Amino acid sequence: MLKNISPLISPQLLKTLAEMGHGDEIIFSDAHFPAHSLGPQVIHADGLAVSDLLVAVIPLFELDSYAPPLVMMAPVAGDALDPSVEQRYLQALFGAGPTTPQPIVRIDRFAFYQRAKTAFAIVITGERAKYGNILLKKGVTPA
Repeated sequence: MLKNISPLISPQLLKTLAEMGHGDEIIFSDAHFPAHSLGPQVIHADGLAVSDLLVAVIPLFELDSYAPPLVMMAPVAGDALDPSVEQRYLQALFGAGPTTPQPIVRIDRFAFYQRAKTAFAIVITGERAKYGNILLKKGVTPA
């Protein structure tokens, strides 16, 4: 056990976060996401909510400041989003302030799958919210 590192972060996830470089992307997926068929390394965080993992990871992870660092899947035509999912994720990343420094960009389902194929890793969680997947793009850690 390490001090000041959340016990929600497995050794495999900690190693993965440390190996990522500027511009690399990691997906925290819901339990329904087809991670294993998309190709990159898959890490299991079964039973954990994405928002809980985001709270644990964000103190260790610098978001990209040169490109949109937060991407989520847009709903399929005719489907509706639960706005509380995005709100939970933003609160986990930035706290409960009146504004967030980074907006979330939404992209088409199949475009999200294409991004997942080139992601550094996909973390499968126990998140059950529909469209509960979020992609984080790593930035440069300040000196």
